[in-house]
Order: sequence, then structure tokens, then C-alpha cells
Amino acid sequence: MIRLTRLYTRMAALLFLLMLILGGAFFWLLNYTSSTYQQEVMQKLNVDLAQHLVESDSLLTDGKVNQKALEHLFHLLMVINPSIEVYLLNPRGKLLAYSAPEGKVVRKRVSLAPIKQFISGNAEYPLKGDNPRSFQGSKVFSASPIRRDGQLQGYLYVILGSEAYDGIANRIADSYTLRVAAGLLLTALIISLLFGLGGFAFITRRLRLLAKIMQKVSPGSSAREMPRYPVRDTRHPDEIEILGRSFNEMAERIDRQMEALTRNDAQRREMIANISHDLRTPLTSLHGYLETLLLKDPQLEPEERQRYLHIANTQSHQLIRLVSELFELAKLDSCGTMINIEAFSLAELVQDVVNKFQLKVRERNVELLVDCPPLLPFAYGDIGLIQRVLDNLIENALQHTPENGQVRVSLTSDGQNISVEISDTGCGIPREALPHIFDRFYRLDKSRRTGAQHAGLGLAIAKRILELHNGKIWAESRLNEGTTFGFQFSSRPFVTEM
Repeated sequence: MIRLTRLYTRMAALLFLLMLILGGAFFWLLNYTSSTYQQEVMQKLNVDLAQHLVESDSLLTDGKVNQKALEHLFHLLMVINPSIEVYLLNPRGKLLAYSAPEGKVVRKRVSLAPIKQFISGNAEYPLKGDNPRSFQGSKVFSASPIRRDGQLQGYLYVILGSEAYDGIANRIADSYTLRVAAGLLLTALIISLLFGLGGFAFITRRLRLLAKIMQKVSPGSSAREMPRYPVRDTRHPDEIEILGRSFNEMAERIDRQMEALTRNDAQRREMIANISHDLRTPLTSLHGYLETLLLKDPQLEPEERQRYLHIANTQSHQLIRLVSELFELAKLDSCGTMINIEAFSLAELVQDVVNKFQLKVRERNVELLVDCPPLLPFAYGDIGLIQRVLDNLIENALQHTPENGQVRVSLTSDGQNISVEISDTGCGIPREALPHIFDRFYRLDKSRRTGAQHAGLGLAIAKRILELHNGKIWAESRLNEGTTFGFQFSSRPFVTEM
């Protein structure tokens, strides 16, 4: 059973109203064309009637009415065709005599323009003239000039449909034609309405199905639990099909967003746990050594006191570094982060950063090399942030490179972008870990750590900086052979995407 929806009801009401308007217009047009056709046929059949009447009798002589001939004509017409009315006019259109009953004629003269057009033979039928019985009405007619010895004596003006004829025609129309036409029209309207309602029900069935599917979506349900619209395989989808496909795409998008939110929530929980752990470890150690110094200061030897202070200082630096990295990452994630784009020499910046690590290189007995082409174009970006990327990657490479190892910084350009690669000869990164090394707080297992403990934010910071520069960063590695970190950004002016 069809459930009438508000849209369906409105469409049905609109169809019904449209049918009524079309039906009324059709009935009026049918009545008008029928009447016009009837008048046209009547006038064409009687086009020579007035001329024959004029030729049969001499109705006017020197402007005077031949009363005997006129009475004979009136009597003849009443016997043959009582629906005809005859009017005798002078040359200016004034009524001289007529066959209509006394008191019914209200005009004293009629317009000669339609009469002259009729007589000229160029008239388009039905042609109507003044009705002597009414100041507003007009009638089809037949007319002929009355001449004697070449002189115009007047006109014979014959009204082809008198009031008696109109009354009979109206009664006939009311009694038969009108009822038949109205019945046929009403039947056609009902059939058209039924077919229209059925067509609307057929057309809107998919729309009702889509509305039912949407109503089943509850606030607590997963997007995967949402029913899907059954998409049809068609090359030219209509609006409802496009709407159904859009709903399916929206459901899939919501599902992906929900999964992303779930992952982000899990990552947030893990991040909070990692932050808590990373903050608690140096704080606990720092607190422990400071408490030991306070409790056992008189009994401690100077060397032992210095060792405790050194450890506490190291832990405080570890804590300061972690907090700084967290603050820096939060600042880079902020929508209000603005970077200062300017042209600078990347080769000089790399050399400055490399010089900063020379002391550490000598302490670890590691070779740090730079490969730079002679005509490297200027880079465009925030020089401070790019320096931060170089610091993080070079420090990370030195940290994981054993004694007598090598770290190499290579710069290349393709004319559009500048690429930097930092390669080391360290222990390498397992294949399964490569997709996660830029995740926040991600760290390799303890067996693969070779240096000081870090919070795992350096690579995440580097990735975020490159994203702000519309650049990219990547990593390649082989176990026990080494790792290469690379990044690329523009050597031309650009607009950052926040």
C-alpha cells in the first residue's frame, strides 16, 4: 500500500490543479472553436443570400422603401428561415426598415466598415458586424449593395443568427453537446489524474526508499551499520540516483572519519601515556638524586656529590628538551602558525649546521661529509625551521652511527625543488618500522637504541615543518648497512598551505 508522503500529496494536488486548469481551458477552447466554426460555416453557406434577395425584388427606389416588396420579402423569409433578420440601410448605414419585432431594435445605424469589407470579397470568415438589437453584440451576416441605374441606393443587411436562433442553439448545447463534452472532459481528467498519481508513485519510490534508509540512521550507530542505497549501474543517472550515490559516499566518508577519529583518540591516549612516562622518568630521577643530596650531603664525598649533581643536571636537560619539543610541535600544529618565506643559500645553511656538530663528530670519531653542487639555486622557506630539520636529522644520524662510521649530507636540485639527503652507516631500521618512524612518540625497541633516550618527537617535528613548506620527507634503510633520510622543498617562491 502506498503511504502518502507530504511530497507525494503536494505533487498530486499540483497535478489535480493542473488538470482542472487544462480541462477548463480545453473546454473553453472547444466551445469557442465550435462556435466560431459554426458561424464560419453559416456565413460561407449564405455568402450570396443578400445578393439574391436584392436581385429578386426592388427594395429601394430613389431612397424610398418599396413597402410592398419589403413585406413580401419578410413574409417569405419567415416561412423559409425564421432565424434570419433582414435590415434595410441607407448609404450611410441608417436603418430604414427591418424584419425584427418592434421594440427589439436599439441601434439607429450600423457600421458600414464590415459591410464594405464583406462586399469587397476579401473578407476572412467569420466576419461579424453590428447587431442592431444590442450595443455590445456582433453577428455574422450577409450583405449586398442596392443599386439602381448605377447609383447606390442603400444596403441589404441580413443577420444570419437571430436571438431566436441563439436561444435554440444554446438550449441544444446545454442539453447535449455541453453534457457530452463535460462528461468526456471529466473522464479524461480522472484517467489522467489516476495515471499521473501512479506515475508519481513509480517515480518517487526510490526517493521514499532513500528517505526510509536515512531515517534508519541513528545517532549511536556506526557508519558501517548504515543501510546503503542500492545503486543502479547506469551511464546517465537521474537526480534521485545521484542523491543515492551521494548518500553512500557520505556514509563511507563518515565511516572513514569515524575510523580516523578512533585512531586519533587512541593515538592521543597513547601520546598522553608516553608524555606522562617521559616526563615522569627524568622527574623521578631528578627528584631522587636531589633528595639523596639533601639527606646524605654531610656523608658524601666531593666526587660522589659531583656525580649526583651531574646526573641531576643531565635529567633536567632531558626534561627541558622534552618540554621544548612538545611546545614546538604544538606550535607547529597550531592553525595560527606563520612561517617567514625568504630566499636563502641552503649550501651555506648546511655548512653552518655541520660546523656546529664538529665537536660531537670528533668525540664519537665519526666522519661528517657534505656533497654540494657548485651552482645550487637559492631555496625558499623559513630558514629557522629548515635549520631545525637539518639539526634533527643530522643529530639523529650521528646518534645511530657507531665509531669510525660516516654521515653524508647530499644536496641536489631539479630546477623546481631542492633535495637534501642525510645518509649514515649505522645499524639501520627494520622494514616494518619504516612507515611509523615519523609518528609522534614512536621509538624503536631498546635493543636497537645506540644513544641517549629521546621522546621520539624529532622526526615528527621535521615532518610537520616540511608539510608547512609544501614539501615532503622520506626514509630508506637496510639493516646493518645504514639509513638515508631525505626531504625536498621548493626552490621557487610559494604560498604555504596551513
